[in-house]
Amino acid sequence: MEEIYKKAGESVIRMSQLMLPSNANFGGKIHGGYVLSLMDQIAFAVASKFSGHYCVTASVGKVNFLKPIEVGELITLIASVNYVGNTSMEVGIRVESMNIQSGEIKHCNSSYFTMVAKDEHGHSVRVPRLILSNEKEVFRFYKSIIKIEIDKERERAILDLESDSEEQLNYIRERYDVKIML
Repeated sequence: MEEIYKKAGESVIRMSQLMLPSNANFGGKIHGGYVLSLMDQIAFAVASKFSGHYCVTASVGKVNFLKPIEVGELITLIASVNYVGNTSMEVGIRVESMNIQSGEIKHCNSSYFTMVAKDEHGHSVRVPRLILSNEKEVFRFYKSIIKIEIDKERERAILDLESDSEEQLNYIRERYDVKIML
């Protein structure tokens, strides 16, 4: 079977939405959970568009909420496939908000969602290969590879931890201001 290749640029989706009072948290800012829900929606759309299959969220990378989003601002999510594995894709998402009266735009957060393509029976399916067409796409792909390698190394390090509680106790006592009462 011949491999299918698609350009990363073919996966790009932009989605904008006006932030309403019903989207706000108790502090009057847009609720982070609401923003995460929108990010999950656009990740699904990008991955499904690129792969041609139903996709599920396998993991969400670190999400830093850089700037609060105000009620009345227009948020825009921009997302694309940055990396493909065999059945998974990393979707990079950038969230910007715009004060629609002043036109001021601020970068509110970014994250990476790992999405897995599924067939009609729920089995993982191979996704198209990626065509990188410019330096930004090459950088994003390379950055994804580095993140994957770091994640694997972190997992190995955690699995390799010794269960020597005396060493752990000493480490904690020397570096952190906590009481240990065993």
